[in-house]
Amino acid sequence: MGICSAGEYKERMYRMRKNIYMGGELLGRDDPRLKPGLDLIADTFERVNDPALKGLITATSHLTGEEIHRLNHIHQNPDDLLKKQECTRVMCQKVGGCIQRCMGIDALNALSVVTKDCDDAFGTEYYPRFVEFMKNFQKNDLVGNCAQSDVKGDRARRPFEQSDPDLYLRVIEKKKDGIVVRGCKAHNSNAPFCDEIVVVPTRLMTDKDADWSVAFAIPADTPGVKQVVRLTTTRPRKYLHSRYFFGLADSMTIFDDVFVPWERVFLCGEYYFASILAMLFATYHRHSYTGCKPAITDLILGASALVAEYNGVGDASHVKDKLADLIAVGELVYAAGIAASVKSTPANSGTYIPNIIYTNVGRYHAGVKLYHEFETLADLAGGLPATLPYEEDFFNPEIKDLLEKYMMRKDGISAENQHRLFRSLSDMLCSATAGVALVGGLHGGGSPIMEKIAIRNTYDIDARKRMVKRLCAIED
Repeated sequence: MGICSAGEYKERMYRMRKNIYMGGELLGRDDPRLKPGLDLIADTFERVNDPALKGLITATSHLTGEEIHRLNHIHQNPDDLLKKQECTRVMCQKVGGCIQRCMGIDALNALSVVTKDCDDAFGTEYYPRFVEFMKNFQKNDLVGNCAQSDVKGDRARRPFEQSDPDLYLRVIEKKKDGIVVRGCKAHNSNAPFCDEIVVVPTRLMTDKDADWSVAFAIPADTPGVKQVVRLTTTRPRKYLHSRYFFGLADSMTIFDDVFVPWERVFLCGEYYFASILAMLFATYHRHSYTGCKPAITDLILGASALVAEYNGVGDASHVKDKLADLIAVGELVYAAGIAASVKSTPANSGTYIPNIIYTNVGRYHAGVKLYHEFETLADLAGGLPATLPYEEDFFNPEIKDLLEKYMMRKDGISAENQHRLFRSLSDMLCSATAGVALVGGLHGGGSPIMEKIAIRNTYDIDARKRMVKRLCAIED
């Protein structure tokens, strides 16, 4: 197969075992409340036929030689990383936000590096297992979720030091045919809409943390897996439907003594490589942010310019200055991703790793500038997004004409178009979805402090000190 249709993807989801807990209920993937998020992921399948994405949204598998979805590809050269970044930006622009499909493949790219390195070091057999898993993943055009963040308990303690050892996911039993794991992974975006949950470690590990140094992949409806889901959508439209896809979902994924066959286990006790895997997933995922976050900035920029135009102040100098700031942020983040791709390096498996410095610099700026970008949009939009009457009132015959009269701003722009813009601005700025997107945009893929740590620990500061010593004629 290699490429599935949106319909085939949805049918897979509908057949899965009910294991989604939400609002005190047990749900199947066919529950209407899950439809917005399901439609969002389905759109990534539909986009294969989008002429604007020709040459971007598909790739050739290095494992099978078949055409596959770009978001299921293991990067084989810098151009693969560049195309993934560009494809992500364009797809996010088209749906109006996060496409939620990067986490799984970012984890799988990290595993393609670490499993080979671990085998080379210890004579394990993880990489052949991974290759077979990846062939099936690509053949069936599956959707992956990365479950990395443990609930962690006391942040000052390592996994082995916790009073409850289950606060980091761990191996509780090894059997002839597999392992049994227990724990909980948090912040698992798109988990209700995925085929496979890819579990990777969350932090640096020591020799005493071997039981927690585990990586594997299992179907999302495996017995013992319980997804406790928070779903975030905007108020449904009755009349003025938009083309935005708002359907965010995050899961606390509980592994209640879950059996994992050995063929799906990719690390088990190798604490050094567990640490490397945690870092590498973050690197790949932060590189994905250099594609999606510029797309978010594009949308904020467009909305800011449009609302300024509709308000009659589009040519004001302070507006132009704000728009230039938005452009600078978005393109700086994107440029960092380009540099990370061009400066990428091959691992022993042949997988290319984006440059860690440029990747983290890009993700850092995306995170710390996000709230300011939304502040710019709120500033130019004014207070109406927060106080806009309900959509139904604009279609009430008694007050419809009055509301249209008092919605008007600049001549030549219809009341309906004014309404459409401000209704969407309300979704972007004032909805539950907006709040979740802001927090997720700051912390997703690692909080800004984590990017700073990665930058500082990787950057050769001593070399810069030596430069200054040489120029100052300081002799050691």
